[in-house]
Amino acid sequence: MPELNPEITFDDFAKLDLRVATVTAAEPHPNADRLLKLQIDLGDEQRQICAGVKAFYEPAALVGKQIVVVANLAPRKIRGEESNGMLLAASVINGEETTDVVLLSPSKPVPAGASVG
Repeated sequence: MPELNPEITFDDFAKLDLRVATVTAAEPHPNADRLLKLQIDLGDEQRQICAGVKAFYEPAALVGKQIVVVANLAPRKIRGEESNGMLLAASVINGEETTDVVLLSPSKPVPAGASVG
């Protein structure tokens, strides 16, 4: 089992803005073997995020899927593409190898932009 990260306070956790987003488009990142570029709908805005899930998901299978994202993460360039958020996923690790990645999503459809908490 992986070691836990350092403990944080409730105030640290409360700073996270977790939202449900709907994937509207997905394609391989042009400059990275492991990344997908996802266009997401957060209800009141559209964004692009880059996610290291290419080995586990076909882009077309993600379109229409609802995922949970950290909506208030500062934007960052990843291999020349801007990523404006981060999806949440569980990784299945066997020894040193990641054998599966499972995207976190609501158990039933909710409006894009719904708060998670």
